[in-house]
Amino acid sequence: MDHPASAEVDSLAAFERRFSRRGLLARYARGRLKHFANRQVMTAAGALVLFFVNGPAYGLAAVGFALLGEAIDCLYLRSAARRLRQGSAYRQIYVISTVTATFQAMTIAICVGLCWFGTNSSESSLFPVAFLAGAAINAGLVLPFHPAAAIARLLVYSAMLLIMFGSIWVVDHRLASASVMDICGALIMTYLVYMFLGFVIRGFRENVSRTMELTAKGRELAAREKEARQLSLVARNANDAVILSDTQGRITWVNDAFTNITGYPMDEALGQHPGDLLNGSETDPETVRDIARSVSLGVPYRGEIQNTRRDGSLIWIETNLVPVLDDKGTLEMMVAVERDVTDARRHAQEMADARRAAEEGAREKADFLATMSHEIRTPMNGVIGMADMLGGTGLTAEQTQYVDTIRNSAEALVKIINDILDMSKLDAKKMTLTLAPFDLRACLQEVAALLSTQAHKKGLTITLDGLDSLPGQVVGDEGRLRQVLINLIGNAVKFTDVGGVSVRVRNMPVSEGYRIEIEVEDTGVGIAEDQLNAIFDSFVQADTATTRRFGGTGLGLSISRKLIDAMAGKMEVRSTAGAGSCFRFAVTLGRAAEQEHADPSKPDSGDLNRLQGRRILLAEDNRVNRMLIEKYLADTPVELRFAHDGQEAVDETCNWHPDLILMDMSMPVMNGLQATEYIRAQSGPQPVIVALTANAFDRDRAACLAAGMEGFLTKPVRRSDLLASLMHHCSPPQGADTG
Repeated sequence: MDHPASAEVDSLAAFERRFSRRGLLARYARGRLKHFANRQVMTAAGALVLFFVNGPAYGLAAVGFALLGEAIDCLYLRSAARRLRQGSAYRQIYVISTVTATFQAMTIAICVGLCWFGTNSSESSLFPVAFLAGAAINAGLVLPFHPAAAIARLLVYSAMLLIMFGSIWVVDHRLASASVMDICGALIMTYLVYMFLGFVIRGFRENVSRTMELTAKGRELAAREKEARQLSLVARNANDAVILSDTQGRITWVNDAFTNITGYPMDEALGQHPGDLLNGSETDPETVRDIARSVSLGVPYRGEIQNTRRDGSLIWIETNLVPVLDDKGTLEMMVAVERDVTDARRHAQEMADARRAAEEGAREKADFLATMSHEIRTPMNGVIGMADMLGGTGLTAEQTQYVDTIRNSAEALVKIINDILDMSKLDAKKMTLTLAPFDLRACLQEVAALLSTQAHKKGLTITLDGLDSLPGQVVGDEGRLRQVLINLIGNAVKFTDVGGVSVRVRNMPVSEGYRIEIEVEDTGVGIAEDQLNAIFDSFVQADTATTRRFGGTGLGLSISRKLIDAMAGKMEVRSTAGAGSCFRFAVTLGRAAEQEHADPSKPDSGDLNRLQGRRILLAEDNRVNRMLIEKYLADTPVELRFAHDGQEAVDETCNWHPDLILMDMSMPVMNGLQATEYIRAQSGPQPVIVALTANAFDRDRAACLAAGMEGFLTKPVRRSDLLASLMHHCSPPQGADTG
């Protein structure tokens, strides 16, 4: 059975088809065909009158003309009705049917003329005028359906009326009183025909207008009914619970999802308040009050509330409460759409727990790395420092080889620690770049010179091309760029046995500075194509044979790419196994004034007289490190004292008043940060405090500077770096002779 709304839509569509242009034309054709017989009654009556009044010839002629016009018109309209159903062109049918209507009207006009000009019937003007009026009424009735055909017929009949009464003037050259009366009667009859047709047409139009209005309302009602039906289907089949409540808050309807979520069937829910049915001891009273306030005020509410299912289990519900108002703004009902978010909240809690666990793991990792760094750097400071001191004591060639081995091994271990710390900072996105002016050409030359000894031992060459295109000064992080160059050129030397390493540089000025492209190409072992994407992964080398032969942690390339990424650059590689590799990267460096930029942290270390009379306090709990610093400063004109912990450093500062304190961070009793903060809180002259620590993280540097320190040195520290820092922070005492 069809739904009422569907039937209404079908009837509306049928009405629109009936009153369309094609529909009206089809109705005109069908109407003309349907009433053919009725029209012939009037034709037959007129023909009989002429037959008996004027003779058989007049009657037969009238029948012949009338039937000829009707036949031509109806035969075409019969085919036109069929063609309209088949979708033929509307305009062609409309025009031709107008022509056939005109021809049919002309045959009727001829019949009227036979009556008007007949031998005997001409004595009475009433019959032909009445016949013509009937034909005009018949023509006017189809005006709403086929305006052109109706107007054409009326024009023909009007012309015939003029011919009829005009003939009186032509014959008699005057109008008798009877003729005048006939003309007036004809005009009155014409007016009555006009009024009648006007009434009929207005009625038709009003009927169409009312029907169209009803159609529009019916369409609107049908749309509303369809929408209501669709909403009903949505509500019934929704996965979310839907609750309808009256103005008193009592449940009037629920969908199946409500039963699935809460366990309550509709018959148990009807007439109850949702809160009375679902709220339990665990439900938040404040949320209950907020919902009740929204219901009483008729305003929307959205929030989460804990409810109790029919079986007593607890669930979390996200409710969206919406008031439904009538046209006057009066509350009709409340609609609540509720969703079970128990699993979502559980998942969110699990994600929060996982995030906290990950953060805790990251903190533990950072703490482990910091501890490992500190514990390894502290003894490495003694190993490297003492190796340096031992190397300057006039050793034999064999002893020098032993010392170099110790130093190189210790430095390799420190490099591994530095790589791991760098990787940790890059993975945590905590690597910060230090931007400052530097000489890029000198940076490249220094790296090449640093690695040239290793290359010469293997019989390799390192060539630099394109240095002339470089600007004098650029702005960037020289240390990190140097680290990348050392990694790439050092790898090229390490993995090459024959040939050499070529470093090509290209400078492309851009709006923000210089776009620097650097290629490092070697003639070494190369990399297989299937390994190219993996070589930038952490702790990965091209194959295990490479690891056994050349060693290494597999961190250098990964760190280099991430450093270039941090500089907003890009690193690429192309290689063929057995034919060498080419690493290429591009970075953008800023512009700097073309002038010499002296690094204040590295002044001329030969001018040790600047340290004359300076009091230096070393706060260090490790005996080896105290001995190393003492050896480093043995030939400098400074006074050196030691403090074994932070408390001793504070006491020595108060009693001895040093000019500079080398402060370790990790010490017993009081650590370096606490000691620094205590010293800075005291009144009177303040010493320069420089951190000398195995804690090498950026956060350690920031903590030292925040505590009040002016400098930061990491272990293992080289003698040249220590002296440079002392001379940077210590100016000669007033009145001292600087030589």
